[in-house]
Amino acid sequence: MEKKTGISGISMGKNAHKLYYPMKQAIMSILPIVDEFIVVLGDSDEDDLTRKEVESIDSDKIKIIDTVWDIEKFPRGMEHAHQTDIAKNLCSGKWIFYLQSDEVIHEKYLDGIKEKCKKYQDDTEVEGLLFDYVHFWGDYNHYQDNHCWYRKEIRIVKNDPEIHSWESAQSFRRIPKFDGINYRQQEGTYKLKVVEADAAVYHYGWVRPPERMQKKIKAFTTNHKGKAGADVLEKQHKFDKIFDYGNLSLINEFKGTHPTVMQEWIKAFNWGGKLRYTGPATSQNPIRIKHDKLKYRLISWLEKYLFFNKRLGEFKNYILLKKN
Repeated sequence: MEKKTGISGISMGKNAHKLYYPMKQAIMSILPIVDEFIVVLGDSDEDDLTRKEVESIDSDKIKIIDTVWDIEKFPRGMEHAHQTDIAKNLCSGKWIFYLQSDEVIHEKYLDGIKEKCKKYQDDTEVEGLLFDYVHFWGDYNHYQDNHCWYRKEIRIVKNDPEIHSWESAQSFRRIPKFDGINYRQQEGTYKLKVVEADAAVYHYGWVRPPERMQKKIKAFTTNHKGKAGADVLEKQHKFDKIFDYGNLSLINEFKGTHPTVMQEWIKAFNWGGKLRYTGPATSQNPIRIKHDKLKYRLISWLEKYLFFNKRLGEFKNYILLKKN
């Protein structure tokens, strides 16, 4: 009989497969070290295959929960956090390992993560584990690491009812008197005390066929600005052009290996002819990417060449503990 680890896995999504999220791969990447995996699936379109993909994993660890999203009740991306909390509240483990549906863990980190959880499970000061990030961009051979991209984030938390998903589900906070509605509240929230996981999350959310990327951006805009806000941008033809990733020859080249669970997914890469390695450095899109704006390009240059890669004014939604 497999020994229990005390770790529960969670993820959530809506139209994940249709929008080219590797949700199946995300789940599979940590399945060996969790006792259960709660997957919360929103009311997806009829032609979305996410449920079929998740069910094909064929593991009795996986529990699928069906939900209906309400972006009017939970606007500005807060439905993402609400859905994450639904999954979190169903967990039985001492630890909760949250992966967004475009985040995958390399198998080389699994044993170390499991040992970290074991080491700190009874340490009441430690509330979570902090992960490094690799943000892939355009294809599977390039990644972003400039000022606009977060370098670290909390992905494992203690199973504590006062700990909630926060803002648009990018992170977590302790919220003792949470009303269950305003996931963007600041007052009365507390950053979690964490230790380094000594592991990285491989983030594939910006690796899609250019046409699919525009559809993903439209869906993301709808979740944050509402259908009316997305409709305004659509009438302005902001979603018409296929997505431009910019000049990839000027972006960091990835020299490592990808998780084994991603190998088949990566083999499906077929949009190399739609990427470019010449011309303007920045992406030529109707909706500008934050890191392409002159202000942030200047800050990134200063950080890289004058401050030895130190981030200026970096937001850290955590308190990093110094523990051996």
